[in-house]
Amino acid sequence: MSSSKTEDSVFEAVLNVSEGQDGAFIDQLARETPGCVDVHRDPIHHRSVFTLIGTNDTLLESVVQFGARVVSRLDLTHHVGVHPRFGVLDVVPFVPLANATLDDACVLRDKAAHRFAEELALPCFLYGPLDEGRHRTLPEVRRNAFETLSPDLGPSTPHPRAGASAVGARLVLLAWNLWLSKVSLNQAQEIARQIRSEDLRALGLQIDNDVQVSCNLLDPSHTTPADVHDRVLALLPEGGKILRAELVGLAPQSCLDEVDPARWSELNLKIATTIEAAARSIGFEIS
Repeated sequence: MSSSKTEDSVFEAVLNVSEGQDGAFIDQLARETPGCVDVHRDPIHHRSVFTLIGTNDTLLESVVQFGARVVSRLDLTHHVGVHPRFGVLDVVPFVPLANATLDDACVLRDKAAHRFAEELALPCFLYGPLDEGRHRTLPEVRRNAFETLSPDLGPSTPHPRAGASAVGARLVLLAWNLWLSKVSLNQAQEIARQIRSEDLRALGLQIDNDVQVSCNLLDPSHTTPADVHDRVLALLPEGGKILRAELVGLAPQSCLDEVDPARWSELNLKIATTIEAAARSIGFEIS
């Protein structure tokens, strides 16, 4: 992506918070956080995803102040939800959008993690590119945190109320779910297993009487929501149905460009929920 403001390096931060039921607090956070362009609240997952867009240190300061409010308010020991989590400020990826590289996003990631550790006493696990050519994925952090993997920054044990945080640097991805009917949890988990690939992560989750295949599309212009929808449809057991698709956060315009517009509604895609439209709403023209 590029920006018409050639002097600006523009980034996205996608803050995953283990709170989806206190609507007043979530709305207040969204209103009072500079650069917040979208919030996706899920009371069943008991999780919310806040999307912030900004430049360098301006975005960094917004993210750190957001983290301070979350850590001071929320308590993971009382949290019950479907989605995997290990902290109230669970996942914080930085994403380069315009006039910036993944290395630049790593710099912001490292600054944020240092401040979370020093100012909030929050253990931080880094993911994405690391020193000496190493790379760590978010699933690796979830599997190994506090067992075979120690925090990169901060205390060696979880914060008593806030747990820990995974702070990352990555390229644009698409968080996108399919809700299924008349499909068991075991069947949904098997569907998720079969559709996984190098650029598609998937989990089968129980959601009340229905199940969900929860997906992260790591290269959504190559493996599109239409591709995933059709793979899942082909794997449904007899009588199983796709109830609806759900976009979590924002989608890159390049993803929509690869999907027939006649299918956008079916896939919960629209121009208004693109990263580009959100950036435009706060004065950044990126493409």
